[in-house]
Amino acid sequence: QLQLVESGGGLVQPGGSLRLTCAGTGFNFKNYAVGWFRQVPGKGREGVAQMSMTGSTFYHDSVKGRFTISRDFDETAVYLQMNNLKSEDTGVYICGTEYASMLVLNGDHWGQGTQVTVSS
Repeated sequence: QLQLVESGGGLVQPGGSLRLTCAGTGFNFKNYAVGWFRQVPGKGREGVAQMSMTGSTFYHDSVKGRFTISRDFDETAVYLQMNNLKSEDTGVYICGTEYASMLVLNGDHWGQGTQVTVSS
């Protein structure tokens, strides 16, 4: 199975911004639902932001108005723009895809995650 790779994580102060990127060598996201998920110790993986194969977006309530999921025009990368970051946004961010779907449920491609730490 193709391995997706996330990048762009790091340490940022509260109120700061980061942009995460998800891509795979030679991979095109056209006709896939794509999503960003967050893994936090002690909690299960939760959906943060998703985009359907038709472009509809869905966000967890905690990030609405602050995070934006998008695709490159040529469909070779997916992004998560994170603004006004809060401490509770800390976690490992993982991207996933699901072919011909509105949402990423089980997923058919996954990355290994990038660490985002929001701290003073």
